[in-house]
Amino acid sequence: MIFENIESLFLLLLLIPYIIWYVMRNKKSTPAMQVSDTHAYMKAPRSYKVYLLHVPFLLRIVTLSMLVLVVARPQTTDNWQNTEIEGIDIMMAVDVSTSMLAQDLKPNRIEAAKEVAAEFINGRPNDNIGLTIFAGESFTQCPLTIDHAVLLNLFRDIDCSIAQRGMIDDGTAIGMGIANAVSRLKDSKAKSKVVILLTDGSNNRGDVSPLTAAEIAKSFGVRVYTIGVGTNGTAPYPVQTSMGVQYINQPVEIDESTLTQIASISGGNYFRATSNDKLRQVYAEIDKLEKTKLNVKEFSKREEEYQVFALIALVCILLEVLLKNSILKRIP
Repeated sequence: MIFENIESLFLLLLLIPYIIWYVMRNKKSTPAMQVSDTHAYMKAPRSYKVYLLHVPFLLRIVTLSMLVLVVARPQTTDNWQNTEIEGIDIMMAVDVSTSMLAQDLKPNRIEAAKEVAAEFINGRPNDNIGLTIFAGESFTQCPLTIDHAVLLNLFRDIDCSIAQRGMIDDGTAIGMGIANAVSRLKDSKAKSKVVILLTDGSNNRGDVSPLTAAEIAKSFGVRVYTIGVGTNGTAPYPVQTSMGVQYINQPVEIDESTLTQIASISGGNYFRATSNDKLRQVYAEIDKLEKTKLNVKEFSKREEEYQVFALIALVCILLEVLLKNSILKRIP
């Protein structure tokens, strides 16, 4: 602990003459009643009030001392500390095409993906993480950031309505999703750079092929982990009709061959998530695979620490007032 106004501590020296004055005053005090002989009172029991006579003075000394310390502004010290943490740069590329509304995962693929990915983000507080979304085209929803609260807010807002309403082209542009994510990582100085791509289909749109995007990722030292999400066989898919929303079973068509090649080229892995639990296991596996030790120099900022001293001063003042107006109250 340090004091911002350390020169104020010299005010404590003023307590010395105050204490001397108090002692001298009590020695010269005139007795309230004079008697010729005090021998008869020598063995008389003393009231507990006798032992409390000087307590208000002691409380006043403590109060003045605490007030001087408050004026001196005690603070914690700024310091730098070298620590070792685990952290990498991660871009999450999430498919938001309308097929992600299929309900083979609960409540549907996109919501299940968001829930599990949010858990993954919360479990990696030291990582720079960003978000890319893609359907028939791709764009960055959130650049790399350590502010995960902002990232999670943006993450929760994504849904398939942007493709449903035609705000972006529907379809699955896997290559564009990878390329967009890699563009956010290519200038990163991190030792480990990762793209986690989640999709439920096969590439059918975009100007960049998935394998070309994988080669681009490899050239920038970016590993791509691909996740194919969807059950085997068919999945219930919502369709808007004149009778309202109807659910029809559509075949699940995931291009596992291409997703496996993307992961192989870039040095990542391919995973298949056929349920919510499987998807959670996939992210847990990626979490285990991607751990990098980083040496970080942490800075701790000064903070005011006067509150305790001010509280002690306040308590002493209240106790002195209470004693003087109750047990030690003087009657003229």
